[in-house]
Amino acid sequence: MKRTTAIRFDPPARAPKRGARFDARDRELAMLTKALGHPARVAILRKLIEGGECICGAIVSDLPLAQATVSQHLKVLKQAGLVRGEVDGPRVCYCIDPGALRRLKSLIQEL
Repeated sequence: MKRTTAIRFDPPARAPKRGARFDARDRELAMLTKALGHPARVAILRKLIEGGECICGAIVSDLPLAQATVSQHLKVLKQAGLVRGEVDGPRVCYCIDPGALRRLKSLIQEL
């Protein structure tokens, strides 16, 4: 029986680049736009902007996605601070955070 020896290749170590620190505005814009990086989240944001507040069920009925998937997208938007959610009995009522939306618009305009 022939024995083979695995050869391991380690990637070369990379030295940190000088000046690789990013501006706080650039990091904030990247975080906010990453939250909008899926068409379902953009659609959810549009629905909330157009309709003000609405419950998760109303959002689900307007999208071709399962309840659990919509909840995951809402969670991402909420973690980014673009959406707020309030528990109202068995429902959660979601709305846009107007300050976060203004901030997003401002950061995009600075590009």
